[in-house]
Amino acid sequence: MQADKGIGEARLDGNLIIQGDNLHALKALMPMYAGKVDCIFIDPPYNTGNEGWAYNDNVNAPMIKEWLNSNPVGIDDGLRHDKWCAMMWPRLRLLHELLADNGSLWVTIDDNEDHLLRQILDEVFGRDGYITEIAWRHSDSSSNNVTQFSQDFNTVFVYSKNPYWVPNFLDAPEKRSHFRNPDNDPRGPWFDGNNIQNPAIRPNLQFDYPGPNGNPIKHPPNGWRWSRETMEEKFKTGELRYSPDGLRIIRRTYLADQEGLPPSSLWANVEETGHTRGAKVTLKQIFGDDYASDLFATPKPVQVIRKILDLATDKDSIILDSFAGSGTTAQAVLEANKADSGNRRFILVEMEDYADRLTAERVRRVINGYAFTGTQKTELAREKLNWRAIEKAADLVHKVQAIENLHGHEYDRIKKEVKDGELVVTGEKTVAERAEGLGGTFSYCTLGDPVELDRILTGVDLPAFEALGPVLYHMATAEVADPAVLNAADFFLGEASAYVVWMIYKPDLDWLKTSDAALTLSFARRIHGLRPDKKHLVFAPARHVSQRMLDSEGLGVEFAPLPQSLYRVERG
Repeated sequence: MQADKGIGEARLDGNLIIQGDNLHALKALMPMYAGKVDCIFIDPPYNTGNEGWAYNDNVNAPMIKEWLNSNPVGIDDGLRHDKWCAMMWPRLRLLHELLADNGSLWVTIDDNEDHLLRQILDEVFGRDGYITEIAWRHSDSSSNNVTQFSQDFNTVFVYSKNPYWVPNFLDAPEKRSHFRNPDNDPRGPWFDGNNIQNPAIRPNLQFDYPGPNGNPIKHPPNGWRWSRETMEEKFKTGELRYSPDGLRIIRRTYLADQEGLPPSSLWANVEETGHTRGAKVTLKQIFGDDYASDLFATPKPVQVIRKILDLATDKDSIILDSFAGSGTTAQAVLEANKADSGNRRFILVEMEDYADRLTAERVRRVINGYAFTGTQKTELAREKLNWRAIEKAADLVHKVQAIENLHGHEYDRIKKEVKDGELVVTGEKTVAERAEGLGGTFSYCTLGDPVELDRILTGVDLPAFEALGPVLYHMATAEVADPAVLNAADFFLGEASAYVVWMIYKPDLDWLKTSDAALTLSFARRIHGLRPDKKHLVFAPARHVSQRMLDSEGLGVEFAPLPQSLYRVERG
């Protein structure tokens, strides 16, 4: 943890930005956050063939690792789809373990790998874990520089461990205008509807109800929503009444009873969920230059992640983004907290070398506020320069002049440049303003040496107490250790639901071979005296007391051997 790169007190249970391979980072988060993350949003490589990402998981041979790093996955790589699946699979398995039982995972993807991603997610979460597939329009205008279709949307897959997971239903005032209260009903605004049919087929509710003139009113096909007795009560309160002709039953639906509207799986309103071009403008505003926006071809807008947070979190949720990129998720979380005085926490993981100077720097700026003095650029036109365009050069010039006449007063200058075989027309405006800080804190971490159990079991590594303890605690209890209570001096790991857990251990090979490292009767008596009402689990290299003796004294202490290789393998 690097305190000078964060803001506020350095702590592992607050907002985190972690620099390092997300595969190792997710493993490192497991002891503390397994089953505790409420919302996971990831925007992994889309594997378009143009990203240049490298796959080198679990490769230790230096020459092979060097070759993989120097030969990133590209369009001509015949195995790029296999490599992408091999990259995603272990990360999604770890994300599944970190996700809370009633949490949700949101993954953005395009049509290069959406079919394969769906299969992997079905395998990891089970088919029942699939919640929905959202079509999010990421472009505010279609592209003219394509030979088939302009690809204007990304897919957002939503999964959960709980097949009955439901999003937050959001109020939409513009969709409530039909609620009125012309008769000053004490229950507030209402509208007349025909929502009287049961959503399921209910034979016991398929009865005819007597009309005002003694005529029977036939039940809806599925049956009424209520029993006869309940309908009689609703007639008395005025929620139900007869139509003027006496042939129908009308229900008065009250605004006060509405919990919100179920969200749509079509996100086509770019004003609500943002678009890629706007996200690039945001990066330029924050950093004051083109570096950040040029680095990311398709950054995610804050608006789309805010939408996800609105649907998937409450004020105290933990949000994880293990492909953090430009840090949009952190800004969205901070904005959400600012809006409702929430205490949501974010965990961001970014492996690239810009994690500090871009990902974390963005978070620093949006927390503290930033002055933006620079050039605000808006793309006004983009035309591919081919032979046909050259033949009709006069038409192209006329089009550019029309843009200048239409938008010239909005900008300080209209810039025309040819870039990568395209004519790009941009409106430029010099602005100077300051964005108010959102407030908040975060800690910046880099990954230490990973605690690899296979290396521990073979005696290659002797990890620190603070590194090994939470791993064994989680393995023994399926719960998360609290780092604040770890006490190496007392060999204390924490208290779980079933056990108080201890580990007699020091990262000293010679000490681990001595009798001081063994579970003794005196140690068992001491810890039993601290919590006589609870069972105790003690990890140790050896024991000098039998389980029968521990049981005969009613101490409630159980012994769990440490991996023998920790203290028996000699090192040269």
